[in-house]
Amino acid sequence: MEVKIKNQDETKLLAECFGENIKEKGAFVSLFGDIGAGKTAFTRFLLKSLGVVEDVTSPSFVILNEYKTKFFPIYHFDLYRLEETGINSIKDELLAYSEDKILTLVEWANFGKDELPVDKIEINIKYDIENYSTERIFTFIGTNEYYKKVVIKTIEEFNKKRNKN
Repeated sequence: MEVKIKNQDETKLLAECFGENIKEKGAFVSLFGDIGAGKTAFTRFLLKSLGVVEDVTSPSFVILNEYKTKFFPIYHFDLYRLEETGINSIKDELLAYSEDKILTLVEWANFGKDELPVDKIEINIKYDIENYSTERIFTFIGTNEYYKKVVIKTIEEFNKKRNKN
């Protein structure tokens, strides 16, 4: 499912809606997008909506940031700087962090190749060609029935709340 985001406020609203729909079970989320598209911004808004009080930053140089919430532990990976050997060294962690009651977010998931779990939510963030500086297009794909329901509910709730404003 696809949704067009006009600004940071809408990115925050979308992340909050997503957070509401994963609070019970967690999720494994693969994030795709060019540099500056909004992967870390979406993640920051999502984690803040789940109660993370620490600064949420991109784990570009440390590979993994860990956070705790009252709902579940959160693991935030960034695969951008890893080569194949590096991916192989963390593939067990990636699979272990795909269980219920955990939220795992993987930025630059395209570098994970076949090492990421099959069951996940993929979020692809692209610049809107017409309004490159502010607008983004978010595409959500759920790969199993639970994740498909999460995606549908998230987009429906987002559209309802956005249209109220």
